[in-house]
Amino acid sequence: MCGIVGYIGHREAYPIILKGLKRLEYRGYDSAGIALFDGNDIKLSKTKGKVADLEDKLEKEISTSGTLGIGHTRWATHGVPNDVNSHPHYSNSGNLVIIHNGIIENYESLKKELIKRGYTFKSDTDTEVLVNLIEDVKKNENTKLGKAVQIALNQVIGAYAIAVFDKNKPNEIVVARLGSPLAIGIGDDEFFIASDASPFIEYTKNAIYLEDEEMAVVRRNKGVKVRKIKDDSLVDPYVQELQLNLEQIEKGGYDHFMLKEIYEQPSAILDTFRGRMLPNEGIIKMAGVEDNMKTFLNANRIIVVACGTSWHAGLVSEYIFEDLARIPVEVEYASEFRYRNPVITDKDVVIAISQSGETADTLAAIKLAKSRGAFVFGVCNVVGSSIARETDAGAYTHAGPEIGVASTKAFTTQITVLTLIALRLARAKGTISSSEFRQHMIELELIPEKVKKSLESDAYVKTVAEIYKDASNFLYLGRGYNFPVALEGALKLKEISYIHAEGYPAAEMKHGPIALIDENMPIVVIATKKGHYEKVVSNIQEIKSRKGKIIGIVTEGDKQVRELADHVIEVPETIESLTPLLTTIPLQLLSYHIALMLGKNVDQPRNLAKAVTVE
Repeated sequence: MCGIVGYIGHREAYPIILKGLKRLEYRGYDSAGIALFDGNDIKLSKTKGKVADLEDKLEKEISTSGTLGIGHTRWATHGVPNDVNSHPHYSNSGNLVIIHNGIIENYESLKKELIKRGYTFKSDTDTEVLVNLIEDVKKNENTKLGKAVQIALNQVIGAYAIAVFDKNKPNEIVVARLGSPLAIGIGDDEFFIASDASPFIEYTKNAIYLEDEEMAVVRRNKGVKVRKIKDDSLVDPYVQELQLNLEQIEKGGYDHFMLKEIYEQPSAILDTFRGRMLPNEGIIKMAGVEDNMKTFLNANRIIVVACGTSWHAGLVSEYIFEDLARIPVEVEYASEFRYRNPVITDKDVVIAISQSGETADTLAAIKLAKSRGAFVFGVCNVVGSSIARETDAGAYTHAGPEIGVASTKAFTTQITVLTLIALRLARAKGTISSSEFRQHMIELELIPEKVKKSLESDAYVKTVAEIYKDASNFLYLGRGYNFPVALEGALKLKEISYIHAEGYPAAEMKHGPIALIDENMPIVVIATKKGHYEKVVSNIQEIKSRKGKIIGIVTEGDKQVRELADHVIEVPETIESLTPLLTTIPLQLLSYHIALMLGKNVDQPRNLAKAVTVE
């Protein structure tokens, strides 16, 4: 959500910042802007719309020269998306310019006080309040920019990642973070600032990730000095070597990142269990689990906290943990969990799931759980992310960068990691036999090839999409392990096509949704041979008698559903607990093709962001 890019060094800043903003488009945004400094004055251009709109406007309005600059993609919080509310923002004097991700919750009281002191405001944003607060502190305290930022941020309530510079100090940029990610790339007397490493990966492999409540003064010829915002103490920053490479974030010949990421799932799932699972030796080994085995085995229950697609992966894990390891599981929306005063004890294990590792509500849930004495285990995809640092232990998925806003390979790799954990705990507890344990591992090892086979349905899914692309509502039904898949399939369609869709447990259809069914209603039913098959077939018969249009997701060779359904999409057979890794594939493809046929922006759907770093 929002993106920050900055550069200070010996190169021209503009092409670096522009390219960086394009790399951050996946985060979701509604406006963009760039400020450059050429040694004499700040040149600024910003606009509602996409980075391409900014590029067209900026190159007509201002000179692009300068070796210092900052750029931003904004997702509106305070003030509607328009040119004025877009970032960067000037201070009243015009000397300071800032970009900001996050929310300043007490901006109204700060703004009123600044107005009393003679400040005026052009925008509706909390960000313009912050830059003028910094200027006010700098002037009244007669201090340098870095100190002014520190004092100002100690008056702020909220979340932020900021980059600010002063045209009278052209060799430095001051950055800070609380609850919103910020990375500093370290080059040869040049520095890159960004929300993640993707904007500067081709320039340097070395980066510092600021922790919450840290700030840094980034100076040419002097390097990076990191301090704690609260007490001004110096921090010895850890310079991390980046594993990301440029090829991973390019489209690789696919029309869209989403399609590329759907097709990357066989390799992503393989990478996720590779080295952790040795079926021939009957071993699953994950350091984060092994090192804390006693805590897991003594847990009264597991609480899963997550949002969106990650919440759906958590719902799948509830079935897996309870079925295999016989551990009670509760799955919570992180946004609800953090506010409802939950009962948590030191006998609870909390598993926090997030693709980005930066989800604000999930981070807040982690902090709440830790404050109550729970052991917190993280599952995320981004090395060095906030959740990876905040949790007691964890496991990375190995999905690689996921650029498309609608999550696909993150979902299947999260399920893969959670399955590995459940299997390891089940074996340690003795709730499954050694032969069952080995059989599950053998089946999981076969899943990448079975996902590849599921992807072969793409052409047929496209023909189904053409038939139903103009439907105004969809219903998705599943039972057991595939109920969360129904929820996820409906979410994918909503996210990228903007068609209303609902996911339901198939048996619940009779308790309300059946009233919606008529000849215009497409119903996607997940009806694999494993898992209450006969019951689902009965549900399909109920739909057919009401003239609903049935799209069946079935096991290869199915005959019973084929006789009833209008369309049948086959997936390979596997054990019940692993069926979600296959049944989700045609639902991802269906959403993709419908959205594309409707002319929607598949990779950057409206109003959505990849990393939701505000509440």
